[in-house]
Amino acid sequence: MKDYFSSNFKLGVLGGGQLGRMLLAETQKFDIYTSILDSSPEAPCAQLCNEFHQGNLLDFETVYNFGKQVDLLTIEIENVNIDALDRLEKEGLSIYPTPKSIRIIQNKATQKNFYKDNNVPTAPYSHYAYLEELKHSFQNDIIELPFVWKAARFGYDGTGVKIVRTFEDIENLPQGECIVEKLIPFKNELAVIVARNSKGEVTSYPVVEMEFHPEANQVEYVICPARIDDSIAKKAREIALKVADAFDFVGLLAVEMFQTEEDEILVNEVAPRTHNSGHYSIEASYTNQFEQHLRSILNLPLGNTDNKVAGIMVNLVGAEGHTGEVVYENIDKILQIDGVTPHIYGKKITKPFRKMGHVTIVNKDIDEARKVAQQVKKIIKVISK
Repeated sequence: MKDYFSSNFKLGVLGGGQLGRMLLAETQKFDIYTSILDSSPEAPCAQLCNEFHQGNLLDFETVYNFGKQVDLLTIEIENVNIDALDRLEKEGLSIYPTPKSIRIIQNKATQKNFYKDNNVPTAPYSHYAYLEELKHSFQNDIIELPFVWKAARFGYDGTGVKIVRTFEDIENLPQGECIVEKLIPFKNELAVIVARNSKGEVTSYPVVEMEFHPEANQVEYVICPARIDDSIAKKAREIALKVADAFDFVGLLAVEMFQTEEDEILVNEVAPRTHNSGHYSIEASYTNQFEQHLRSILNLPLGNTDNKVAGIMVNLVGAEGHTGEVVYENIDKILQIDGVTPHIYGKKITKPFRKMGHVTIVNKDIDEARKVAQQVKKIIKVISK
């Protein structure tokens, strides 16, 4: 085994946001030297990593030169320059997840085609290079309302996704490559995180259930374990493992799914990294997702994914009408409640719906945890000075 601990080994991470910040808690636990590249000098990781480099993640030279200085490269965001990663991989650098996997996942159209080619169940879709093509299809009754529009690139946290109900909605869509999906009536939005190392060892976390904010289209609560039938949970985990296997994936893969009214499981999309749906694991699991990410990319034995207790995560997002220096109002009040742990991401400026942190609620009883989560949501407010 390679010596990663208290050694000269240097782990490179593309992206220095909150996912990187939570990963650093684990690299510090293992004393792994970590170098981070991010475009913002105020990135959540900037003050915490061993080495910080400021630069554009989509610029070939910047990513290539950064990669030349590390022994293994990973990501905390998928919007990175893949051509640079391809070159680095050809020159012998270990990169996990592989550039090939990231390239497919980066583009939602390519991702959907991949599911189709690998017999992974997913919602019916059409792919358009331009908005004009989409309008033409609608005018010729090839697609019908309502449908879900998704930008092929750079969507995140509810941006780049719209439910289209009228022709006027179509007129207001952004230009560029996109996919259109049939609007599927579903009972639940679920997610499964899969970890896989390069030896091919694989494990999955329990199925989580996601409750969304109706306006912001952001996850409000992540509930683990999901309150679903065991047979549905088994099916969801099996499909997630099938997806990871199809990619020959190394690292952590978050697989987001729909449970339809007929109890079918359809894959919505995947993220090739640690994920919002796994934050509960820091307090609730034997091995949290960030430690598991390190174990998988370093080809170490994978950890136990079981829950010690039920966990619910509440996202802390900037309140509407507040932009400026952040204040976490009533944080002392939620700290008085048993089983409540806030995580603050180190972003000094709040904006409406910006992810600023999360709170985990653990309890032996999932229903009790859900009640406390609602209480927490009402009490704490992310506002500006």
